[in-house]
Amino acid sequence: MNPYQMNAYALALKAVGEIIQDYDSDKMFPALGFGAKLPPDGRVSHEFPLNGNIENPYCNGIEGILEAYHQSLKTVQLYGPTNFAPVVNHVASYAAAVQDGSQYFVLLIITDGVISDMSQTKEAIVNAAKLPMSIIIVGVGQAEFDAMVELDGDEIRISSRGKLAERDIVQFVPFRDYMDRTGNHVLSMARLAKDVLAEIPDQFISYMKSRGIKPNPAPPPYTPPGHTHHTQI
Repeated sequence: MNPYQMNAYALALKAVGEIIQDYDSDKMFPALGFGAKLPPDGRVSHEFPLNGNIENPYCNGIEGILEAYHQSLKTVQLYGPTNFAPVVNHVASYAAAVQDGSQYFVLLIITDGVISDMSQTKEAIVNAAKLPMSIIIVGVGQAEFDAMVELDGDEIRISSRGKLAERDIVQFVPFRDYMDRTGNHVLSMARLAKDVLAEIPDQFISYMKSRGIKPNPAPPPYTPPGHTHHTQI
């Protein structure tokens, strides 16, 4: 795939995706689109599988997601409004089923910053804050990202219906801050990686501590077969 033919969404997905994909052992990622009319009837959806397979929305690695993304652009019609809450709730439903510390979920949202369901998204994030999940929002384009900064909650902890989020689980990164003037190249992958992942470790640990979940003990050191170790006193 020629990087010069990538739009801003694909560039952001490739750059950020390659940073976070190594934290997943099997590199199989469910990829969802939102804000489009779907064939054949033109129904507007805010959580549809990019690969078109409702039963198995998983894509193989970031390249698999990019391929599904480009294929979906040929079949769906981009359409408003832009609702975040459905995809947040979608991932939260998975996280709610695994709260023993064996899995932690990270939702990556790539957006131009427009959001039509701010209050519902705040409520979804507040509810998700008690689950083993984090959300990385990457803003593309030149729009004002005031709403995304508000969802980030670094300055003021996000709340909904008078209820504060139990934890800060959102990290917002404006992608343009890391691009060269042409908009085709990331200036520093190291800086982008640092900022994308800046809050994930603390968010992960805060969940585990809040649930009293301790790390499993380290496995015993490996001893080759047939090798015994004697200590003589």
